[in-house]
Formats: sequence, C-alpha cells, structure tokens
Amino acid sequence: MLVSQAATYFFANVFSAVLGLTNVVVFTRLFDPRDYGLYVLGMAFAIVLNTCLTSWLRLPILRVNARGDGSDVRGTVLVGLVLSCVAAPLAYPVALLLGLTKEAAAAATAVAVMMGSFEVGLEILRAQLRALTFAGATVVRAIAVSVSGISIGLFASQGTLLLCSTAAAFGVSMLLFISPVWRGTSISLDRDRLVVLLIGGIPLTISSVLLAMSGIIDRFIVAHLVGVAQAGRYVASADLANQALLMPAMSLASAFVPLAVQTLAKKGVDAVSHQLADGVEMLFAIMLPACLGFAIVSHHVGDLALGPDFRGIAAQIMPVVSFALLFQILTQQYLHVSFLISNRNSFYLWNTGSVIVFNVIVSYLLIDHFGVVGGAWGRLATSIFGFLGALLLTRWAFPIPLPLARLTRIVVAGLAMAVVVGALDSIVAVSPPLALAILIPTGVVTYAAMCWLLNVLGIRDHALPALRGLW
Repeated sequence: MLVSQAATYFFANVFSAVLGLTNVVVFTRLFDPRDYGLYVLGMAFAIVLNTCLTSWLRLPILRVNARGDGSDVRGTVLVGLVLSCVAAPLAYPVALLLGLTKEAAAAATAVAVMMGSFEVGLEILRAQLRALTFAGATVVRAIAVSVSGISIGLFASQGTLLLCSTAAAFGVSMLLFISPVWRGTSISLDRDRLVVLLIGGIPLTISSVLLAMSGIIDRFIVAHLVGVAQAGRYVASADLANQALLMPAMSLASAFVPLAVQTLAKKGVDAVSHQLADGVEMLFAIMLPACLGFAIVSHHVGDLALGPDFRGIAAQIMPVVSFALLFQILTQQYLHVSFLISNRNSFYLWNTGSVIVFNVIVSYLLIDHFGVVGGAWGRLATSIFGFLGALLLTRWAFPIPLPLARLTRIVVAGLAMAVVVGALDSIVAVSPPLALAILIPTGVVTYAAMCWLLNVLGIRDHALPALRGLW
C-alpha cells in the first residue's frame, strides 16, 4: 500500500513540479527581476499567512480522519476554515511593514485565503488515503496557476497581477473539488470543540509559522539589504532547486505519514517503527543522489532554465541550496513525524523557534558580508542546525528509528555516483542540454549499479528470486 500510495502522490507532485519548473523558466523570461522579486515576496508572505490560518485545522484532520475508523472532524474544520478566512485581512498591515506595495499586499492576502481553502481540502483527501482524487486536484491547480500566470506575463508583465492570477487559480481549483472533499459533511457549530481544536493547534501553528518564516526570511533580508531585484534573482535560483528536489520527498511523505498514524493506532509501536525505518531508507535513497546530482549539474540547469537576467548568480546559489534541502527534507518530512505521533506539539515550537532565531542572525550576517550568495550559505547552516535540534528532541518524543547501517550504504552509493558525474562533467565541454543529456543518465546508471552492489533497499534480495523465476 505504501508503494502504490507513494506512486500516485509522486505522479501528482511530479506533474506539479514540472509545471512549477516551467513557471520559473517562463516567468524569468517574461518578468524583469524587480517584478519577479515582488511576486516571490508576495508569495512568501501568502505562504506564511496561509500557515497561520490553517495549521491548527490540519492537525485534527491527520489525527482523526487518518485513523480509518469512521471518525470525522470535517464539520468543525469547515467552521474553523471560514473563521480563519474572515480574519485574514487583519494581516494586511503586516505585509505593508514587510515592504510590499498596497496592491501586492492585498493580492498576497487573497492568495493566502484561496491557498488555505484549497490545501485544507487536500489534507482531508490525504488523511482519507484518497490518493487519486488528491492527485487530480493537484494537477488541476498546477495547470490553473501556470496558464493564468503565463497569460498575465504575455499581456501585462506586472508582479502584482501575477499574484492576482495565482489567487484566482487556487480559487477555481478549490471550487472544482468542493464536492469530493466536503460531500456528506455535517456542519458542527460546537464552540467548545472548536476551542479545543484551536488551543490544541496553537503550538503546531506557532511552530509551523516560524518554520515557514525560516524558509522565506532570507529573501526578505536579501530584499532589505540589496534590493527587490536581487531578491528576485536569488529566489529564482532557490526555487528552481526546490521544485526539482522537493517533489519526491513530498510524495513519499504524503503516503507514509498518514499510514504511520494508522499503523500506530491499529498495530502498535513496533509495527510503526518498522514502517518508519523502511520509509526513511526509501526517502534517503531517493533524496541523497537527487541532491548530490543536482548540485553537480546545477550550473548547466541554470543556464538552460533561467532567463538571461537571472543566470549569473545561479551557479553559486543552487549547489548550496541543494544540500540545504537534503537536511530540510529529513527534518520536516521525517523527524517531525516523531512529534506528530507522540502528540508533542510543543516540540515543533522548540525546534522551529530555535531555527528561526538562528536563521535571522546567521542569514543577516552572511548576506550583509557576502551579498546574495550569503543567503544560500545561511540557509544551509540553518537547515543543519534544525536537523540536529529535531534529532535531539526525538529522544523525548516518539523514538523514531534511524537505521544507520542501511543509510550508510546509501551514502556510499551516492558518493560513488557524485565522483563519476563530477569527473565526467570536468571533461565535457558541450552545450547545457547536451551536457545534461550525458551527465544525468550516467549518474542514474552509476547509482543504480551501486545500489545493486550494496543491496540498497534490499533491491538485490527482491530482484534475484524474480530473475531466477524467469529462467
């Protein structure tokens, strides 16, 4: 079940990520760095506001609806969602203080409302293990965002209008999937239950907001210290790496997190520990070579994907961001599961609170001294700090497994792949598309061979009996 669920989520996220990559490619050609910078700052604000509005609603969905025993909190969640959306305009002055124009602040607030409404629906589908419907909604949203954004870029290249088109795309996608998400919901006006959910979700909401801020605060510091246009260039490079590398991690986590909740409820601690060990091995086996490989070929990717005004800094930023993403993924997609299934909501707060303080100090110092590139190094330092802090906290939450022997084999396989691809890249002098056409297959073949040799994920144990059966 884990594999089939992960495959479905993977398809949806791959499709979404491909269109996201397309957006970066097209937008950096249709918009100048300042307008693109205004757009990404507005989206960053919208993401934080969305997190603030909806995090307290997502926790009961995962904990209750994911049990598979008929429990349903959608009626209470729907009331809470409406109240959150009504409160959203209160954040408008904050957007102005962060440097957004009045128009961009209003548009970013609208994006947050539409995004939150849509993503709460996705959370319900994920908790109910309705992977196909989840995938359909994700695909529709990705198409809507791309089509509307590219249309704006062709006819009116303004960052504020791009934010408006994104809000409209999320709104249309949400309306198209209202029926499968909310059908059969009995609206619950139980104030006491709503207050319980709110109070219970406050630690996670605060920590999630801090975590979201930690992920985007560097772009606001870049904008403050070196200008909105430089922030646009910085974020284009970072987002290119994000789109390429986060999709497999999110796909796998989308499957094994609700399954872990269900397994713990039905089979106990030993069963969920075994499942999580398999999950982190699969996650690491996918993400380590992806991050290493992307770091090595990122200069070719930047030259191929980004517009001329955005390429200069990309080769310096993307390799560093790639390694930062590896630690970020392990923290958020795996270690934080320990806090979820142990009901240690305050641990999110401790982890992310320390991360954001560290991030603000380190990023400000590094950007002030090294410019845009300092933002990337600050992000890497923050991701490592967050990983170590979360790992320490798991000792007092759910004892989440880290199968070191199995993970070490993946490290060896990944490093072997990196050496081969790096050596080949140093002697290949061709255009970016041809270089990628040579280097990527070489990396895949090398890593696959090393996985077979080292029996990563038990691939040899599973394959040999099947091969013997063919003879």
